[in-house]
Amino acid sequence: MRPTVIFDFDGTLALGDGPIEAYARGVAEFAGIPAIAEAAQDALAAFGAGEGEAIDGYDAVRTAALALGADEAALSAGYMASREHLATRRAPIQAPDGLHDFLTALAEHADLVLVTNSPDIRIAEALEVLGASAIARRVCSARKPGGLVAVIDDALAHGPVMSVGDVYANDLEPASARGAATALVGSTWEAWADRVTLAAATLPELYPSLEAWAATAAAASQMPSGTGTPQERHQ
Repeated sequence: MRPTVIFDFDGTLALGDGPIEAYARGVAEFAGIPAIAEAAQDALAAFGAGEGEAIDGYDAVRTAALALGADEAALSAGYMASREHLATRRAPIQAPDGLHDFLTALAEHADLVLVTNSPDIRIAEALEVLGASAIARRVCSARKPGGLVAVIDDALAHGPVMSVGDVYANDLEPASARGAATALVGSTWEAWADRVTLAAATLPELYPSLEAWAATAAAASQMPSGTGTPQERHQ
């Protein structure tokens, strides 16, 4: 038995608005509505300030684009085009501080899995840029939240699970419903803090707690049945 830590990608491991801005430019181009690019900047700023009902930056841009007349075809085409530039100068990303060392240490105690709704376009290259090569398994085009369920159930069959992400409904609610631990990061952390195991504005703030959880879960998973502390054995 071995614990598993599941990570979201955009907004959790991959930071910065570069990919979202590339998405907005792509939608503006395919829709033939240049004003979408500027409106998207305003929508992103509002989301970052905690305003509006968008669940993430992509949702904020999507809503702004629809309001200006973009259709679903332009949204889809703009998104797919933007992913071709992921982790390049046209759609730059940044890693949370200390990510490489954190994941390397975490992998000593747990299996690390990436679960993302993104298609498998330049994800491997992006993980390399982020210093996240310790994540050995990737599940792309996952269709979260529903698509996360099978991944969680499979992982729970092998040990405790922690799901880490920046969107409660997509990344954490399915895990919580199945008894897994959860860690929320990003701009909405305070709004959902009472529903998750761990929460902070940034992932690095949770490094010590996540490492401690993984180490404890690994030790508990390796403990033979019927063993425990003297007090536990005599209760």
